[in-house]
Amino acid sequence: MNESLLRSLVQRRGQAEEGSARLILQTRRRPSLITAADSCVSHCSVLTGPRSYLSSTMTERFDCFYCRDNLQGKKYVKKDDKPVCVRCFDKLCANTCAECRKPIGADAKELTHKNRHWHEGCFRCAKCYKPLANESFAAKDDGKIMCGKCGDRDGSSRCQGCYKAITPGSKNVEYKQKIWHEECFICFECKQPIRTQSFLTKGDDMYCTACHEKKFAKNCVRCKEAISSGGITYQDQPWHSECFVCNTCKKPLAGARFTAHEDQFYCVNCYKADVAKKCSGCQNPITGFGRGTNVVNYEDKTWHEYCFNCKKCSLSMAHKRFVINGNDIYCPDCAKKL
Repeated sequence: MNESLLRSLVQRRGQAEEGSARLILQTRRRPSLITAADSCVSHCSVLTGPRSYLSSTMTERFDCFYCRDNLQGKKYVKKDDKPVCVRCFDKLCANTCAECRKPIGADAKELTHKNRHWHEGCFRCAKCYKPLANESFAAKDDGKIMCGKCGDRDGSSRCQGCYKAITPGSKNVEYKQKIWHEECFICFECKQPIRTQSFLTKGDDMYCTACHEKKFAKNCVRCKEAISSGGITYQDQPWHSECFVCNTCKKPLAGARFTAHEDQFYCVNCYKADVAKKCSGCQNPITGFGRGTNVVNYEDKTWHEYCFNCKKCSLSMAHKRFVINGNDIYCPDCAKKL
């Protein structure tokens, strides 16, 4: 009887311990089921002022992701969508200052540049120790941060106009591996800054388009306007390429075959159709293109040289005596047989 009673007590105690363990596990898992996205602000890695934290007023249990301390009514930071108490954030999540190598706490001002972080007070010139939180600065290849003056003395590029240093971040113009302050890149003639306008060069000097046209550009023979770039030359006369066109069809003639007639230019097709004389032999236009370029003129008639042949024996009469009979040409021998 006592043995049965003892076994019963042991079974009940085991069941109680198992139930207690199950209750503890459920209590530890419960906070992970509570969300508070609408009541938190995300921690930002780039800060120029104090971080903001919310004081939770939740009635349900709300724990730090790391230490599981209850955050109800306390300040916290949301890190990767997880609530973190200020103590754990400073210890486990805070960025390390590139200068002092200490964590940048939740309540500290943090400055960030190219994935490096500083306390506001640590962000200063590496030479003169001037605070740079609200100043322009130069970041060197070795990682040092310098103020404008110290950076100038430390090998910064120099303007080709005023020979003063060009600080990083300032507006400048680069051309042929040389650099100018934007306000120093000026037209050699009018002395006005060129900035983002187009420009032309003459030797080592830069000119705005208007000054270059006025000083150096040739004027087109047809439209009389300056040729600022490109253009073509024919018989030592300058033309805009858009002005050098066929007189009939207006097709551009630059790079194409053409012929001139009475101070006008024609493409091959228009010259054949509208201008060229017709050969009295073959009746085709005499253009000077293609087979042969020599012609024979007699009175008001014209022949290709290769068409000026005896009607009967086909002997070429070019540079020889010939006889005209109507519209036909004969050699003296064949003419006697007519």
